[in-house]
Amino acid sequence: MTPKSAAAAARATVYGYPRQGRGRELKKAIEGYWKARVDADTLRTTAAELRRTDWRQLTDAGIHEVPTGDFSYYDHVLDTSVMVGAIPERHRAAVELDALDGYFAMARGTQDVAPLEMTKWFDTNYHYLVPELGPDTVFTTDSTKQVAELKEALALGLTARPVLVGPVTYLLLAKPAPGVPTDFDPLTLLDRLLPVYAEVLADLRAAGAEWVQLDEPALVQDRTPAELSATTRTYRDLGALTDRPKLLVASYFDRLGDALPVLAKAPVEGLALDFTESAAANLDALAAVGGLPGKRLVAGVVNGRNVWVNDLTKSLATLGTLLGLADRVDVAASCSLLHVPLDAAVERDIEPQILRWLAFARQKTGEIVTLAKGLAQGTDTITAELAANRADLASRAGSALTRDPAVRTRAAAVTDTDARRSRPYAERTASQRAHLGLPPLPTTTIGSFPQTAELRTARADLRARRIDTAGYEERIKAEIGEVISFQEKTGLDVLVHGEPERNDMVQYFAEQLTGYLATQHGWVQSYGTRYVRPPILAGDISRPEPMTVRWTTYAQSLTSRPVKGMLTGPVTMLAWSFVRDDQPLGDTARQVALALRDEVNDLETAGTSVIQVDEPALRETLPLRAADREAYLAWATEAFRLTTAGVRPETQVHTHMCYAEFGDIVQAIDDLDADVISLEAARSHMQVARELAEHGYPREAGPGVYDIHSPRVPSTAEAAALLRKGLEAIPAERLWVNPDCGLKTRGWPETRASLENLVAAARTVREELAGS
Repeated sequence: MTPKSAAAAARATVYGYPRQGRGRELKKAIEGYWKARVDADTLRTTAAELRRTDWRQLTDAGIHEVPTGDFSYYDHVLDTSVMVGAIPERHRAAVELDALDGYFAMARGTQDVAPLEMTKWFDTNYHYLVPELGPDTVFTTDSTKQVAELKEALALGLTARPVLVGPVTYLLLAKPAPGVPTDFDPLTLLDRLLPVYAEVLADLRAAGAEWVQLDEPALVQDRTPAELSATTRTYRDLGALTDRPKLLVASYFDRLGDALPVLAKAPVEGLALDFTESAAANLDALAAVGGLPGKRLVAGVVNGRNVWVNDLTKSLATLGTLLGLADRVDVAASCSLLHVPLDAAVERDIEPQILRWLAFARQKTGEIVTLAKGLAQGTDTITAELAANRADLASRAGSALTRDPAVRTRAAAVTDTDARRSRPYAERTASQRAHLGLPPLPTTTIGSFPQTAELRTARADLRARRIDTAGYEERIKAEIGEVISFQEKTGLDVLVHGEPERNDMVQYFAEQLTGYLATQHGWVQSYGTRYVRPPILAGDISRPEPMTVRWTTYAQSLTSRPVKGMLTGPVTMLAWSFVRDDQPLGDTARQVALALRDEVNDLETAGTSVIQVDEPALRETLPLRAADREAYLAWATEAFRLTTAGVRPETQVHTHMCYAEFGDIVQAIDDLDADVISLEAARSHMQVARELAEHGYPREAGPGVYDIHSPRVPSTAEAAALLRKGLEAIPAERLWVNPDCGLKTRGWPETRASLENLVAAARTVREELAGS
């Protein structure tokens, strides 16, 4: 096919779409089902209606081929585990009794059975449920969901492409099941898994699929020769099948590197690649291997992870270059649109001029369609769209919102000394222990307490002016009083005020900092039914006035025990926002750090002796390629130290991280120079404690003994057992006792019971240590 005919064949498509619905109908239906207010049939009907609505919106916008199978009640990796029969033994009875309830039990656990481990999906803030595999794992095929959703789309008269997690990525994301040696490599199960994928592909072909997309994002990470060989074998075997649809192998989030020639040579009919700025090297690499003669290329030129309008002219230039490298070039976003909000058009509180700079899922769909039209029919057919796009880009580039000379001058003046504590940890810790007077194995929580319906109602009443500010603040004071009283009675050693005034750990601060934009409807799935509204970082950052001092000092006035000041760290403020793309991330991080430094110093001046600066996203934002990590960790750790280094030696600085693979960043955790770190550890059975010990981490640490992402209440014995396991790696004088994460999403009954058991477990182990 000539470049001209390749352009004529250009089509618009997407890899995936937000699942929740315009009003988060899916979240409401699922949580209603959990509370027995919604039955299973109603839940399934709601889900089917949402799928139909999404497909029709995509088709009406001009998308030629819609994805199926990307919809999920909880997580698409968990859906894959169900598809291949990888059900943990402890959940088999529940799944056999009721497939839907068993599915949610794997995701959330029950009082008697622990859920699957949860961690971050590559370098995004989406969490997936980790497959548990072992040498005895037997895979079985269950393509019911994938076939049913394809048939739904085909019944509507749509061209549909099922999307599956690819077999290599699925195994690379998996971990050894409990009881299996930690050195077990799930990739050794590949030969067992491929026949199951062959059966799924045959089922989808029989149901009417012309194409099936196999997502292999794990291939953008550094891969060993053995892993690349396994990829070669995978697509050689799947490509050789006679009873299958055409195969489109998709990878995204970064450049493919050594995996690109492997996929280019594979006997599959198409590749879908990321060509946005972070993966621009894919273009040169594709040319270097001679392109994809005779194959389909789906070009991800619209950023599927950020919210800024696409530079259509630049994307068209990339697409034009790609025309000579494949038999057919189609246009898509760089990845699933799951990672952006649904529709910018419904935002009413953002200035119209600024709204022109933004593209959520529906607007990105429009960009994809425009680019496909321009590629297929010529740029003369999209003249108006190109002119409007140039005007939008110029409006943003010239806006005074994006630059504050005072902020830039302050950031430029930072020195290495500004990011160093005045005394080393070994000296600080003695001052802190004397000042705080805490017992061995001190107990605390991570920060937030349950966000009750009454609290959400109070915020809504304030926004709607049904109550005034004074009335709202009285409700917040009452809640803080209850939280402090409960913690004292329970016996916690270091208290928190519970954060009742905070809507979200990033949004709360973003709304009080210059340079940020807040949305009203910009919901993005974090995990399961947990949705967040990431703020948009549009300009230079400063802190006009204190943000947390008032409520922290009020809480401290109610108790003689230390109350932690609670802040979100600079890296997480970036990672859980949509960041600006017009300057290096390190420059933005330094601005945020300086704003937070002012807050930390004001907290200390107000008498706060323990200050926690949360950085759960430090590992999440780690570049996928090892070659890029040193530069990232340099500015990320500097930003944390710049935030915290201005306090006195006796002020104890905490940080917190959760739901990530920490082994890759233990040295960076050390480089933060925090006095105490709390980390998720319950679902991973204290793995992080062992990793800290292997590194020789010298500071205090609190590996969590209570998994707060499950509704189950851990018993005293269970928490004590985890605590003893933690003591195998961390000495008692440096070990803290705490939950995995904040308690915002939990209810009060389970929170009370769990924390009472946590404190009892600490007392039990203290007594054991005293008697030994």
